Amino acid sequence: MSNKYSYDEVKESIIKFTKERDWDQFHSPENLAKSISIEAGELLECFQWDNTYNKDDVCMEIADIVNYCFLLADKLDVDLMDIVMDKLIINDKKYPVDKFKSSSIKYNKVK
Repeated sequence: MSNKYSYDEVKESIIKFTKERDWDQFHSPENLAKSISIEAGELLECFQWDNTYNKDDVCMEIADIVNYCFLLADKLDVDLMDIVMDKLIINDKKYPVDKFKSSSIKYNKVK
């Protein structure tokens, strides 16, 4: 897997695309959160009924979700990479490897 584009290039391209179309007026945090949820539903639809899927369709839905995540992070004036890494650090403490390796149990259910 290669990275053809940098984080900043992707973020700037998404924002530019939105601004050129004057869509920012529709992008309140609430509307963006709704859009993320709607697109997540469309991602699930790719797997509806069985475990076969079209990879291109799945990738397009993932892209839609990530686009809205970039826009919501921008709207909230947070760096997407920072909040993802901060959450990973929190999860690392909640789910230490020695207790959770190969386990799907939620952290508050482990004794």
